[in-house]
Amino acid sequence: MIPAHSLQNKTVMIPRGKAHAKSFSELVARNGGIPVEIPLIAFQPVAASEKLLKTLANLHTYDWIIFTSNVTVETFYSFLKKGQALLPKIAVIGEKTKEVLEDMGETVDFVPDEYVAEGFVDEFLPHVNHGERILIPKGNLARDYISAALKEKGAIADEIIIYETFMPDESRGKLVKMLSEESLDILTFTSPSTIDHFMKIVEENQLRDKLEHCIVACIGPVSKRKAEQRGLKVHAMPEKYTVEDMLKSVANFINIGG
Repeated sequence: MIPAHSLQNKTVMIPRGKAHAKSFSELVARNGGIPVEIPLIAFQPVAASEKLLKTLANLHTYDWIIFTSNVTVETFYSFLKKGQALLPKIAVIGEKTKEVLEDMGETVDFVPDEYVAEGFVDEFLPHVNHGERILIPKGNLARDYISAALKEKGAIADEIIIYETFMPDESRGKLVKMLSEESLDILTFTSPSTIDHFMKIVEENQLRDKLEHCIVACIGPVSKRKAEQRGLKVHAMPEKYTVEDMLKSVANFINIGG
């Protein structure tokens, strides 16, 4: 648990869209912060191409399917016919992704201790045999780190893009206004894409000097690297890559007088 009131009535930017922001906002409010939802990322399924439909029809030919996020799970299932079972074994990154699948009645066969691609690969590779077929549904901006590592091990890794990532237009004006007024105290980032979209707006509107008073928190090392590449100073990052732990790391930073 995060100590009560640990966020000290500070405004916290929630970068997720409505469908995924609720639990994040509730956690901020419960712990003494003021959540401000400014979605920096949104998702839309791709058109069902012949390749995608063929892949779905041949799920039974795969040994594993890897889901890297809730969005990947939800989008993938939106393409499946009602009652179509997932026949391969399932591997996921993240406890929340596992919970979403289990709520759907699926059995998850592998969850790593570390919730990033690098940690996933280190822990998952011993479970993979040469020649096994592995399917990786993904977004258009996702890295190919997992598939490259699997291919190096001798597996057949097929990536299929099932959704596109974009910046919601309605967030632009709200973000510019709140940054201009210095109304945001804590900036949280949950992916490299949220950072790219945020910094694009900052740079287009010459607002970089308005970030100097902000506490910047990233959910994990990949996002932290992206933030630093874009010129942000990162003040907080958790050891366990979850939203709750990210907020704990912010509370710890505030508590030690950051």
